[in-house]
Amino acid sequence: MAIELKDESNPWLVHASKEIYSNAWIRVREDQVTTPANTQGIYSVVEFQNLAVGIVPIDEQGNTWLVGQWRYPLEAYSWEIIEGGCPKGEKPEDCALRELKEEAGLTAEKLMPFMELSLSNSSTDDKAIVYLATGIVEGEAEPEETEQLQLVKMPLADVYELVLAGKIHDSISVAAILKLKALDYF
Repeated sequence: MAIELKDESNPWLVHASKEIYSNAWIRVREDQVTTPANTQGIYSVVEFQNLAVGIVPIDEQGNTWLVGQWRYPLEAYSWEIIEGGCPKGEKPEDCALRELKEEAGLTAEKLMPFMELSLSNSSTDDKAIVYLATGIVEGEAEPEETEQLQLVKMPLADVYELVLAGKIHDSISVAAILKLKALDYF
């Protein structure tokens, strides 16, 4: 089935932009705009200083690893695939390998880009790239001092059931696991 896409030109006109707030992780800006309806307004955007990187390590038995941690903005505990922030200037592949080692103590013989995501495109420029990691060798995790992590290893099919049950709700994790299932990866 061929999908026909419509006009993709930008209907927004930006007149001015100013920084509202900035730190090592985010920058907030406010733009004075003319909207697609030809009205004047403002649009606030959160720009992320890092690219989100997710990794689904898969061993020869079809197992993967999940990381559990308290997510401060959500005020909730979250189970996720291995994830981290890739600073500007670092290759996403290098970041993925570093995060595998830090969070799970894993090294991978092969790393393959699997999917790209826009995480909250109505208010942020937050983007993610997800990798599949294979040829897994287990070792000792080396978490950052600010991280208090739990690590579990389980079959991908069980992780899929956790997604369906709503026990995994992190968007990068949900998207990656659902795509793997849709492609009959497990």
